[in-house]
Amino acid sequence: MQRRPRAPMAEEGSGCQVPRLPWAPILRVALPLVLVAVLVYCFLCSQHLAQQRQQRESPGGDIAELQLNHTGRRQDSGLHWQGGPALGRSFMHGPELHQGQLRVQRNGIYRLHIQVTLTNCSSSARTTRPRGASLAVGICSPAARSVSLLRLGFQQRCAVASQRLTPLLRGDTLCTNLSLPLLPSRNADETFFGVQWVHP
Repeated sequence: MQRRPRAPMAEEGSGCQVPRLPWAPILRVALPLVLVAVLVYCFLCSQHLAQQRQQRESPGGDIAELQLNHTGRRQDSGLHWQGGPALGRSFMHGPELHQGQLRVQRNGIYRLHIQVTLTNCSSSARTTRPRGASLAVGICSPAARSVSLLRLGFQQRCAVASQRLTPLLRGDTLCTNLSLPLLPSRNADETFFGVQWVHP
């Protein structure tokens, strides 16, 4: 019996060839770009987290606690302040002093507080306090925002103290005025002034 020769079979896929994409060059370019993008994203995330951590650690943000600067005689009704760690409990973080007046560096709502005690004062000696003697706190600069924030009368007291919340803008300078010829106590426990940022 004779075997018939097999008919040659057509090879699979021999019809049309699909061009192969050059993956190696594409990967060489794309992979470093993806890695750079991931690194930049991680860096930005770490910066954001560090900023949030810093805000949590100092929730009050900008803050200042000042003492009376008692160098020289009182020539006008303005009280001049000083601040810094060298003075003991006085400190500043954010606001700055400009010619003895407090200037804020950040917009927001601030809690301001002040206490002024008169020197050589007694409740019975009415002559030490002229009629209408008062302590005032206000925004004195810029002139366009000049406004009174607090006005406290002494009446028959030797000390006045108060606090309030008030919106302030970057660059606002706070001035404190004490009626002449009243003399404030130089004791840092009796006379002090400060602000604390509490809300944007």
